[in-house]
Amino acid sequence: MTASGEFARRVGIVCRMIPRGRVATYGQVALLCGYPQRPRQVGTVLGRGGCGEVPAHRVVNRQGYLSGAAAFLGPDIQRLSLEAEGVAVGPGMTVALAQYGWHPSPAELAALEEAFLQGEPPRTDDKED
Repeated sequence: MTASGEFARRVGIVCRMIPRGRVATYGQVALLCGYPQRPRQVGTVLGRGGCGEVPAHRVVNRQGYLSGAAAFLGPDIQRLSLEAEGVAVGPGMTVALAQYGWHPSPAELAALEEAFLQGEPPRTDDKED
């Protein structure tokens, strides 16, 4: 697998781990992938669909701004998707990172590392009730 393919695979794994009702930043995803210098490439991978079907709507910029509109079919899709999960989107299309930001537990971090080694995304409890 190429380095860019490995990066895209890791982006997909991390994004699949972000729980419903939480968001992560591009920089956080890059850091969790082991490539802290690549937050912009996270956006590129998500925008091109390079890591398969993932909840890309849960990734925002470092200020909590919904900056991924180009990856969705319409300008309000990211906002609507987040609101459907209980994430409040405020004025200026921003999310309060202090309230909705994902802070992976030690168990989640261990699951990510295992998934990176195994080459499979971890199973999450992300299904609708």
